Amino acid sequence: MFAFRLDARSGVPTYLQLVEQVRRGLLLGYLLDGDRLPTVREVAAALVVNPNTVAKAYRELERAGLATPRAGQGTFVVGSIDQVPAATYARLSRGLRGWLHTAHDAGLDHEQVRALVAATLDDDQAQAGVA
Repeated sequence: MFAFRLDARSGVPTYLQLVEQVRRGLLLGYLLDGDRLPTVREVAAALVVNPNTVAKAYRELERAGLATPRAGQGTFVVGSIDQVPAATYARLSRGLRGWLHTAHDAGLDHEQVRALVAATLDDDQAQAGVA
């Protein structure tokens, strides 16, 4: 079953972290159409968060067309997002891990790495929009 994790230092609201993890799970093929998500109660207990927070995340997933509740059965993933092929994921993941080791060896912590990646993605998108 899919397990959620939280990063208390990220500054991202808990419900949005949960939504993003489901999106990422779909993109990477960890979640597929028809997969059952853990119940609100299970997630709230595992993460020690308010059940209303989990319910809010699940409502957001419904609004995005990524999940649907089934009375008495739980919440299920619906639809799909274009997935990264497994071979491509493995190859790029290896390369990214190497880059992360280089960044950490250079003294960057996780927050700085995230900031660098986000800034680079933003710069790349801006340049693509200009070209």
